[in-house]
Amino acid sequence: MFNALTQIGLPLALILIMTGVGMSLRLADFRRVFAAPKGFIIGALAQLFLLPLAAIVVIALFSLQAELAIGLFILALCPGGTTSNLYSYLSKADVGLSVSLTAVVGFITPFTIPLLAAWAISFYSGAESHLQLPVVKTWLTLMIVSVFPVLVGMALRAKWPVFAKAAEPVISRFSIIVLLLLIVSISIDLGDDLWRYIAKAGPAALLLNLTTMLLGYLLGKWLLQQERQARTICLEVGLQNGTLALLITTGILQSSAMSIAPSVYSLLMFGSASLFAIWARRNTVI
Repeated sequence: MFNALTQIGLPLALILIMTGVGMSLRLADFRRVFAAPKGFIIGALAQLFLLPLAAIVVIALFSLQAELAIGLFILALCPGGTTSNLYSYLSKADVGLSVSLTAVVGFITPFTIPLLAAWAISFYSGAESHLQLPVVKTWLTLMIVSVFPVLVGMALRAKWPVFAKAAEPVISRFSIIVLLLLIVSISIDLGDDLWRYIAKAGPAALLLNLTTMLLGYLLGKWLLQQERQARTICLEVGLQNGTLALLITTGILQSSAMSIAPSVYSLLMFGSASLFAIWARRNTVI
């Protein structure tokens, strides 16, 4: 069951999820980047550089080794998704900026993930390890399951906007169900080692999540002087596409142990984002 889910079910589910992301996008979302570039540039740089750097620091602080370190770092390389868009709406943040970051960063990361993940595997697994990431295969996989479906979703929205709007919430719920099924499957596959891995990776995942959300918020407040955009950057940096990370760790690298950190992070981020949304709504002046 585990192999069938990760090798067949996960890629197909991710294609559907990313098609749903595309259905939420319009060409106007890309034009918005050029109309007001400052917020986008700060958010994109925070997501592409601040998050991986923070992951490296957290890995060092907790002395994570091999699979746990690689898994957490790969998670940090992944873009946001519809979850960050949803929580931006709930937090009364700048939803337009959130959607723009989701769209553009989602097109950049298929090129950065294979190279940086290959470095992490080499660095954290040690010279004696034979584990390698097939860079070209990973790039092709990411293009097939992320970039192309987004383009298809955008085309569907342009052609059938009513259908696209109706399908968005259904696909969002589906993505959460897929993520939970994956986490359950990984837990079963690990057996007795599960709790040992969680004890090691859990605190590191929690610190990474909370730290990056805080840094993203403070960075936005400092450089943009806009509360709504600061909230958006907080959520975009703190909420990652855990399903995409699990595709790499379970589908391509076929490592349940490597999937623990992304799984734990994915569960924790819903809690932290929900608490942030409650705080944000209570501190919004109507």
